[in-house]
Amino acid sequence: MNLPVTISQHDLSELLLTIAPVRPVFIWGAPGIGKSALVERFAKDVGLVCVSLLGSQLAPEDIIGIPQIKGDTSEFLPPKIIARKEPYVLFLDELNACSQEVQKAFYSLIHEKRIGEYHLPQGSIVIGAGNRAQDSAIVKTMSSALINRMFHVQLKADPKQWLNWAYENHLHPWVTGYITNRPDHLFCEPPKTEQPYSTPRSWHMLSDALIESGAGKKELPDAYLKMLTYGCISANHAGMFLAYIKQLSNTHLLSDIIKGERRWPSRPEERDVLYFLAQSFRGQLMHELPKDKQHMSGESKFFVHRAKALIKDLSTISNEIAQLIVAADEDGTLPEWFLIEIIRDLPRLAVHNKAGA
Repeated sequence: MNLPVTISQHDLSELLLTIAPVRPVFIWGAPGIGKSALVERFAKDVGLVCVSLLGSQLAPEDIIGIPQIKGDTSEFLPPKIIARKEPYVLFLDELNACSQEVQKAFYSLIHEKRIGEYHLPQGSIVIGAGNRAQDSAIVKTMSSALINRMFHVQLKADPKQWLNWAYENHLHPWVTGYITNRPDHLFCEPPKTEQPYSTPRSWHMLSDALIESGAGKKELPDAYLKMLTYGCISANHAGMFLAYIKQLSNTHLLSDIIKGERRWPSRPEERDVLYFLAQSFRGQLMHELPKDKQHMSGESKFFVHRAKALIKDLSTISNEIAQLIVAADEDGTLPEWFLIEIIRDLPRLAVHNKAGA
């Protein structure tokens, strides 16, 4: 399932408070985006214990229990983990990864909060979650009867909200600093091949590895840092993250370049740093350039003038990297009026510019 509307972590928390007490909610989202952590936090916020069941590892008897003879009849005794006396949050993780037989066992539990003769305590909440078919994860077709028993939402990664969480939980400053500069690298769609890729979970994993290795407190060999980084996140993000670490000795390098106090690094061994700075500069242009040229302040006009000069200087060092600044990509395009002026002054930058083609 791929819903046309997605919501952030904060909005989902508010929705769970409203909907989950009266209707079971199913959260769709890519692996590592934070579904499980969000449900656990929700349970803590409402003062309930969170009991998690992993759908991919369940058999029907793990839900409905086993029969016990009582006199002339028998009854099913539900598992101890489910049969509780106090209300709780029952989290059915990877619900759409379980077999059809297990899905059937969930019908009454999800719809009526009941297993055989056992009813969940009054005030209990049922929440399901699962990955999408396009995520290259273990998923099975969910029956229409089960889908129709739940309220569905799709979670998206929100860099600002994740950074707030990351600071509160003391993630490594290299990770928070990098995502602050490149929020678009917090999450990428799962690749079709077997390789690490960037998600909120994998950035958290990289942070743990850096902290345990003493990164920032002692000098680590470049090969070791490379091993840690490429083992957690997408390869292209890993390369730029390592470039970011290299230029941390001068955290104001980009602002100094914009002010004219420094120049773009031009040595061959600095190419990865140059690439990172150029991408960060593009992000700043995307944020600060007005859509309408007529609405520019004096400060904006100075910034536009400097931006043109910097792109021109960059093109003399690497025309390819300069093209990346003005080219359209999944994050969008620079304002059309700015592109027209750049292409007019530097027509060779139009070669790979999708927006200006």
